[in-house]
Amino acid sequence: MGERKVLNKYYPPDFDPSKLPRLRRPKNQQIKVRMMLPMSVRCSTCGNYIYKGTKFNSRKEDVIGETYLGIQIFRFYFKCTKCSAELTMKTDPQNSDYIVESGASRNYEPWRAEDEVLDKEQQKRDAEEMGDAMKSLENRTLDSKREMDIIAALDEMKSMKSRHATVSVDAMLEALQRTGAEKVKRIEEEDEAVIKSIFGKRKASEEGPSNPTDILTSSSAEIPKEPKKRATSKQPFKSVHITVIKKQSQPSSSTTPALAKPENEKREGVANTGLASLFQNYGSSDEDED
Repeated sequence: MGERKVLNKYYPPDFDPSKLPRLRRPKNQQIKVRMMLPMSVRCSTCGNYIYKGTKFNSRKEDVIGETYLGIQIFRFYFKCTKCSAELTMKTDPQNSDYIVESGASRNYEPWRAEDEVLDKEQQKRDAEEMGDAMKSLENRTLDSKREMDIIAALDEMKSMKSRHATVSVDAMLEALQRTGAEKVKRIEEEDEAVIKSIFGKRKASEEGPSNPTDILTSSSAEIPKEPKKRATSKQPFKSVHITVIKKQSQPSSSTTPALAKPENEKREGVANTGLASLFQNYGSSDEDED
């Protein structure tokens, strides 16, 4: 079974490769290649977005007359996934990238803009330093100063890390747990103090004084006695004592006693008749009971 998977071919001893006929292919002959889209593009025909990494079949050919430092530039033809419009792009070995030639436009990529800005700054600096030695010296001193600052910052970070490395992870966890337990305990104590104060006030208000007069005494005791102002105040009025002397009645004329006697007699007669009627009623009630 091993001879079925042999990859080597048998060449006879009289084999001459120069006698093999050579096929002449055109220089711009296209080859079918399956590849992935290296960047995100938008179709100019239908406006469809084709994202980076989309697989498709393409045709590859050599760009005649275009090379970069002896590196051949290739062109690729592929179709839109929605409208099947033909799109073309070619390689850019100078920037290690691809260039969209026709049929589509490349989407905006911020990192490409940043790289372009950096390249422009570098080119501008190189152009300035080319004819000015002092400018190149200043740039080198600035670069060295920047490097020294970066090295100093790195040393500081390393020293800080070495100081923190002396503290173990277990010790840090214990310290955190201890502080957390103390905080919880302090909060509980504060809550208990608040609860005790609230319930103490409520209990005192519910009990109240034992005797009803205690409220008066307590209220009177709580109210501070005001100083006596009457003693110190001036009396605007003086006291006056009035004495009444009863005057003895003088004997009147002879007609007055005569008139008074019949009235007294009438009153005595009425009283006697009232008493008699009471005694009669009392006696009749006793007889009825017998």
